[in-house]
This record gives sequence, structure tokens and C-alpha cells, in this order.
Amino acid sequence: MTPTRQGSIRLFRFAGIDVYLHWLWFLAAYYLIKVYAPAYTSLLWPVLECLALFGIVLLHEFGHALACRQVGGQANLIVLWPLGGVAYVAPPQRPGATLWSLAAGPLVNVALLPLLGAAWLLVRSAGGAQVMPDAYHFIRTVFLINTVLLVFNLLPVYPLDGGQILQSLLWFIFGRARSLMIVTVIGFAGVAVLLGLALLARSLWFGILSVFILIQCWNGLLRARALAKVDQLPRRAGLACPSCRQAPIIGPIWRCENCRQPFDPFAAPSVCPHCGTRASACRCPECGVLQPLANWVVAPPPLAPAGY
Repeated sequence: MTPTRQGSIRLFRFAGIDVYLHWLWFLAAYYLIKVYAPAYTSLLWPVLECLALFGIVLLHEFGHALACRQVGGQANLIVLWPLGGVAYVAPPQRPGATLWSLAAGPLVNVALLPLLGAAWLLVRSAGGAQVMPDAYHFIRTVFLINTVLLVFNLLPVYPLDGGQILQSLLWFIFGRARSLMIVTVIGFAGVAVLLGLALLARSLWFGILSVFILIQCWNGLLRARALAKVDQLPRRAGLACPSCRQAPIIGPIWRCENCRQPFDPFAAPSVCPHCGTRASACRCPECGVLQPLANWVVAPPPLAPAGY
């Protein structure tokens, strides 16, 4: 249910990040414009309000992507769709790096608060509510949209930013697998609350959002169980992924590029026992980054100076 480039339109590329817009966004925009229209005297203003929502979500996702790159991760795709936006980020698998990549999105909304708030107060002090009611209502609504998005995103419900930030904080204490297990359980409780709100408000949007969160919580629970099993597997000493610094697992968990049979490329002589193809690179199962085998070698620590 998470959006992908399939069914999306490529809008532009900035800082090496491709931005796509899913076709369902146009249906959501049409619905929102119809909802916003009665508050204005001209159709231009609800269109601008919808574009402002688009811009705020886009800036939020760029916050995630650029922060991920800052800590050495990969981020080259953003997809916007009716339920918001998704920045496809792969930060190094360390709690601190993941925490910064996640927190940077809401921090963009925090930075927008004083700017939009000052614009609202300025227009109100100039008598904008009477002189230019459309502009006044527009600025006030954009300020409220940014505030609501910030508060909603910080709810400690997985997979919202707040839930993932909580998981990164718990990672320091409980480890990656257990922290993910905890926040997915909290997420299921959040789904129950959202479903109740959807029924009370008879809101289709809340209902769809609840289903999306439910699916993501279930996927997160399955991933937590898989990570728990991975954490128990033996690791190869002296080697580490250049991206996430995790030691490779001992065993035939990689597939040969030629015959697709499982083998261990780190076992000398790095040749597939099924077809004889020599492995030149492998993808880290932790962070998903493809790295040349030579880059996995970790230099030994320097020798301490000998005593006299």
C-alpha cells in the first residue's frame, strides 16, 4: 500500500533526489478543492491552499532525505500521494543516524511555524480579516495545516514519524529488533483509536489512514521478528559493511548473480560452488547497499607503542 514510482509522474530532480507525484493525488486534490471552496470568494484560493499543503509535505520529505544523506545514508526518491509523502531513505543502521534522518522531517515543520505564524499575525494586525478576507483565511489555514501535520506526525504511532523516532530512541536501550517490536505494538493500539475516531466522525480519510497504519504495523512486526532471528546468527569477525558497519552473517544467505543459488561470498575463495562465478560485490542484508567485496575489509587497529 506504500506508494512507488509505478503509477506516478516524475516532477523534477533536486540535489540528486527524484520527486514523483502519484496519480491518486489529483483525485485527493480535486476533493480538497471542493471542500475548501465554500470558504473563499474565488476558486483560486482553494487551489493555492491545496498547493500549499503539497509544498509543506514536500519540504518535510526533503528534510528526511537530506538528513539521511548527511549521516552517510542513501536517499534519492520522494513520492507524494493522497496520504502525504514518502521519502525512500536508507540511513546507516545505527540508532543515532536513523534518529536524525527521522527527526529532520518534523523539524522542517517546526521551522515553518514562526514564519507562517508571523505572516498570520502581520495580516491580522493590518486588518486583513476585513480588508482581504480571502488572503487572511488562506494564511491562517496554511498555518493550521502545518501545525496539524506536525502534531499528527509526532504521535508515537508506528509508522508515523513519532513512532519511528520512538523506535530509534528505544534502539539505544533494547536493540533494533525489540525496539521495533515495541513500537509496532503501540501502533496497533493507535490503529484502534484511529478506527474509533473514523467511526465517530464518519471519516473515510481516517478509515483509509487507519488501514494504512494497520498494514505498516503488521509489516513492522514481521520485520521485527526477522531482525530478531538475524541478530542471533553468527557474524564474520574482521569484516564490516562500509555503510552500516555491520559484520556480515556467516552462511549461504546471498544469491549468486549468475545461477541465483545461495552461497557465502565471504568464504574463501569467494566463488559460487554451484557455477564457479566469482563474487565481486554483495548487498548488505542490514542496510541493503551493494558494496564491492574489497570494501568490506576492516583495517586492524594500530598497534600500541612497545614499552621499554
